[in-house]
Amino acid sequence: MDNILVIDDDLGIQKQLKWSFSGYDVIFAADRSSAIAQLRRFEPKVITLDLGLPPDPSNATEGLATLEEILALAPQTKVIVVTGNNDKINALKAVSLGAYDFYQKPIDSDTIQILVSRAIKLFNLEMENRHLAKVAPSMDKIIGQSEGLLAASRKAERISQTDISTLLLGESGTGKEVFARSIHEHSLRKNKAFVAINCASIPENLLESELFGYEKGAFTGANKTTLGKIETAQNGTLFLDEIGDMPISLQAKMLRFLQERVIERIGGRSEIAVNIRVICATHRDLLSMVADQTFREDLFYRVSEISIIIPPLRERDNDVVLLAKTFLVQYNNEFKTKLKGFSEPAIKAMKQHKWPGNIRELQNKLKSAVIMAEGSHIQAKDLGLSVQREGPIIDTLNLREVREYAESRAIRNAFLVAEHNMSKTAELLGVTRPTLYSLIEKYHLEDAKTGR
Repeated sequence: MDNILVIDDDLGIQKQLKWSFSGYDVIFAADRSSAIAQLRRFEPKVITLDLGLPPDPSNATEGLATLEEILALAPQTKVIVVTGNNDKINALKAVSLGAYDFYQKPIDSDTIQILVSRAIKLFNLEMENRHLAKVAPSMDKIIGQSEGLLAASRKAERISQTDISTLLLGESGTGKEVFARSIHEHSLRKNKAFVAINCASIPENLLESELFGYEKGAFTGANKTTLGKIETAQNGTLFLDEIGDMPISLQAKMLRFLQERVIERIGGRSEIAVNIRVICATHRDLLSMVADQTFREDLFYRVSEISIIIPPLRERDNDVVLLAKTFLVQYNNEFKTKLKGFSEPAIKAMKQHKWPGNIRELQNKLKSAVIMAEGSHIQAKDLGLSVQREGPIIDTLNLREVREYAESRAIRNAFLVAEHNMSKTAELLGVTRPTLYSLIEKYHLEDAKTGR
């Protein structure tokens, strides 16, 4: 069972809390020295701390000193301070020092159980995150929490330390170059060049010279020897975007380079060894192109030693809100604006929109919205979006079910608007924090609070 340390010199309170925490292993301490000893011995996940401790239980001096010592020794521990009914000032001071939350006497068993349960869940989540951070580097430029994106990100992390040829698959605007750069920045080549070229944006007759370079005099206008993108990426990473648009006539030369890791410049006679990592990307169905003989099968298997599928924005749950908030910070800085966030209808509109242009479309709409917005928050009309009318709230005539459905939706929306801040969410809903905790527990909305 999880350990809980109760620090209180009142034996009646100790007995009451022991009964309240029947599902936990409860340890007791009555003063600062015994509390620190128990902390070192049992390493509890959660501590309830009465601020009125001896030798001066009439004020909070000793309790606050105990709190500071606990957090210095075990900063990850969640401390819930317990104060008198008229001592809110010291309770808020404790929270500012690092306490997880506070509770005012008289003690209500149900409420404090919810507080402790939430604190333990948060402790476990943070511990898991610290473990994951040690296991693999964070792909910090890849923003999102949806299952599909996390799977792609984990795959990118695992291959980043290798030189395996990688094929990124996804619709236009899904962030394939962001993935490629993240792989490079977490690789052993991170201090070398990252060179990108879009095979679809360069005319067919120029793409070969762009990739392989040319010698002086190789053709009319070749006034000097020029290195191609492949050579300029020496010891670094070459990103070939939209490789599905590479002309079939050039694919054989690209295949030879990938197999032999040597190139010949146009007009050249000598082979040049090149040591680079290659990452390719496309929005096309290469297997269908192989079947249609518009893409070489041997080249397909050479560039796709491992493939990563990047999901479109419409399949990424609430990631659109996370991305929008990230871009808002960026554009506020760029355009010297001070927009505070998004209205609830704007958030709803973004979640309803299908985003055929994916992240690129979101960036464009946000950029114009930041410039055109007149209030402190971006509205749906600023984004050029509208909120679609939904159908019936719920297919039932049972008033209890209708009320529960409406309340749970309101709580989820409030957490989004308040950016998952507990106090702000309670304020928006017009309820107290303990009431909000109870509603979260009642409707199983832990994911709404954390945004995960």
